[in-house]
Amino acid sequence: MSDIKKIVLAYSGGLDTSVIMRWLVETYKCEVVAFVADVGQGEEVEPVREKALRTGATTCYVEDLREEFVRDFVFPCLQANALYEGRYLLGTSMARPLIAKAQMAVAKREGADAVSHGATGKGNDQVRFELTYYAIDPTIRIIAPWREWTFRSRTDLVEYAKKYGIPTPVTAERPYSSDRNLFHISFEGGILEDPWAEAPEKMYVLSVSPEAAPSRPTYLEVEFERGVPVAVDGTRMSPATLLAHLNTIGGANGIGRVDMVENRYVGMKSRGVYETPGGTILQAAHRAVESLTMDREVMHLRDSLIPRFAEQVYYGYWYSPEMEVLLATIAESQKTVTGTARLKLYKGNCDVAGRKSPASLYDPAFATFEADQVYNQADATGFIRLNALRLRIRALTRMRSSV
Repeated sequence: MSDIKKIVLAYSGGLDTSVIMRWLVETYKCEVVAFVADVGQGEEVEPVREKALRTGATTCYVEDLREEFVRDFVFPCLQANALYEGRYLLGTSMARPLIAKAQMAVAKREGADAVSHGATGKGNDQVRFELTYYAIDPTIRIIAPWREWTFRSRTDLVEYAKKYGIPTPVTAERPYSSDRNLFHISFEGGILEDPWAEAPEKMYVLSVSPEAAPSRPTYLEVEFERGVPVAVDGTRMSPATLLAHLNTIGGANGIGRVDMVENRYVGMKSRGVYETPGGTILQAAHRAVESLTMDREVMHLRDSLIPRFAEQVYYGYWYSPEMEVLLATIAESQKTVTGTARLKLYKGNCDVAGRKSPASLYDPAFATFEADQVYNQADATGFIRLNALRLRIRALTRMRSSV
């Protein structure tokens, strides 16, 4: 251990990384640099620098990655309509490779021998961090304290924190852990480990309960260019500003709550509760514009890639050759996705109220049920008979064999 001279720790200021900071200093007897990625944690960022230095860090970097996070990670996932296991919008998953990439840049700048993170040996984040580290520098040394130390639980960490006077955010009033960024906030552990128990209302941060939402609907319009949201209600905004704006509107209407049991990459099931108000709005709006502008076969091909794309993000393979291919394919599919969706938000529901596009493939002359001059309905006879040919042959074969 003594050959390591400097470690860069991905630091959040929470229980795990605060204990890890002290443990690294005590165990490796070397400099530990704290790296804090601001991906939209809000007021959580400000006190972190002081806490890191007080806990043993020699230096603390705090970098604002909010615009890069939304532009280069959230929006590509939105273009893919990525959902893991049909429900999870991947808020934590898509942030980890960005944090790890920025952490590796600090390690290079500092001439560090190793990097470290606070992910447990049971979770997905250890994979997401470390796959990114190795993709950037295959020779990097990684210290994963949860896989090395003798602590067995977060209760043990709380005791260690008390020994060194480290404040602990997990208390009887807050008996769960959370992770927040500009896209969402997630909750897990503690009282949520019982999948039968309803999540307490006081836990939620970004949204009011649907019951407490306004009794009148809120309408808004989201404008897209090539599958990327660029404006809300006619006002163009930067990626991070746009998402934050929709978070506020969506949260006020009780939008974006998800409570699910998911399959972790390491093989176990885990319960997670998520709040993703802006992301929920954006996905509904994106789908609405796509419905007008995407060719049927292109859409179906892209949709067939959603489970694989979501798995790549969830498992941590953002910087992999297969992900490069998927991202390029998704981007190509979005070239025509330009237009505006009008949404109706009401007590937890996000419904499409209208959609329009200068590139619309929807033609009323063909779609109408009234009299038209552009479509000969008799043509459908041959179309159906040709597509039924294999079915008819199969039925005839069965009829002959049953005689």
